[in-house]
Amino acid sequence: MKSILVIGGGGREHALAWKFIQSPNTEKVYVAPGNAGTALEEDIENINISSDDIAGLLTFAKDKEIDLTVVGPEAPLVAGIVDQFVTEGLTIFGPKRFNAQLEGSKSFAKQFMQQCNIPTANYQEFTDVTQATNYLAQQSFPIVIKADGLAAGKGVVIAQDNHEATEAVVLMLTDGAHGDAGRKIVIEEFIQGEEVSFICLVDHDTVIPLASSQDHKARDNGDLGPNTGGMGAYSPAPLLTNALHTKVISDVIQPTVQGFIDAGYPYQGFLYAGLMITAEGIPKVLEFNCRFGDPETQPILMRLQSNFSQLCWDAARNQLTETSLDWNPQTALGVVMAAGGYPFDYAKGETISGIENISASHTKVFHAGTALKDNTITTSGGRVLCVTALGNDIKIAQQNAYRSVKAINWKDAYYRDDIGFKAIK
Repeated sequence: MKSILVIGGGGREHALAWKFIQSPNTEKVYVAPGNAGTALEEDIENINISSDDIAGLLTFAKDKEIDLTVVGPEAPLVAGIVDQFVTEGLTIFGPKRFNAQLEGSKSFAKQFMQQCNIPTANYQEFTDVTQATNYLAQQSFPIVIKADGLAAGKGVVIAQDNHEATEAVVLMLTDGAHGDAGRKIVIEEFIQGEEVSFICLVDHDTVIPLASSQDHKARDNGDLGPNTGGMGAYSPAPLLTNALHTKVISDVIQPTVQGFIDAGYPYQGFLYAGLMITAEGIPKVLEFNCRFGDPETQPILMRLQSNFSQLCWDAARNQLTETSLDWNPQTALGVVMAAGGYPFDYAKGETISGIENISASHTKVFHAGTALKDNTITTSGGRVLCVTALGNDIKIAQQNAYRSVKAINWKDAYYRDDIGFKAIK
């Protein structure tokens, strides 16, 4: 496939486009809308179409005779972009609207997991504040409150006591903190353990697991502070042993894939299981995503040595065959540099300096919330960059990444300085 369209404008999409253009059979990658990072890459071109403008994306893909479209973010998947492209005879990689409910609705996901006997936390769903608060009064804490719909990674509250939990419930159900996404909520038990991300390429009944990874969702050092879209990640994750890998495939991934086949909607696309590994070594699903994770994509694709364009092309045409992928044996670690105040209020339009001085072959600066104005790179989002580096072990990868992080500046730039601490410990 000579031309690829990547939909989205974050760090994940920069990494996807960067990896696609390395494939010998790919001549041009378009990114809609892209960011400053994709604008500066050779043979990658930004297209000024937003990721939720499905009609505009369809027209562009037809006019340019795009060979393959790959969807980065969740919102267009939930809105049914894949169904529309397929109806128009275009090749696109991603799950259809029915399958994307796995990410688009927490209650759908929980019911699906129950039906398929996939291990997950016990839960109840609510639309009524009084019923929800009555239920909370009988629960032990901490407890987890989730907005049912898409809330850009910010719809989850881990409440330490009844007061905090009630506050979160009222904020979502009465005050409309997450709009339509929070009109229904899921309250579920808090699972103790350590988190790991398990991402696969899925084509109907064929599953190809990608390298393991672990991300840091909390904003502050020590995994403290408010939940975010992710403040850094590394691959591989030492937590995911071979035995645990086999267990995740048999207990989580295969039942998910089979569940969709049984429902008459075979799954095709990236499938991401966010897992909590309990003290007993049981993987329990915290959430499913129907796309590549961000910031896990960046370190995973830094390590991938197989032809990524060909893999996605084969999967999109239901021609994926089980194959073992080639991986750089080194560890990759990515540190997210965010705007001060993220995930709440933050400034945009700050000038970024220092990226141009980073030339080490083991390091790549992936852009997320950036824009290019008069050849100047400025901030345009909460998560701004993901500085990703390779190293012979987790500690060296961490040192390499932070060396470059410290060379980049803008007003009120914020980052954690302990990404990878669990793996090092």
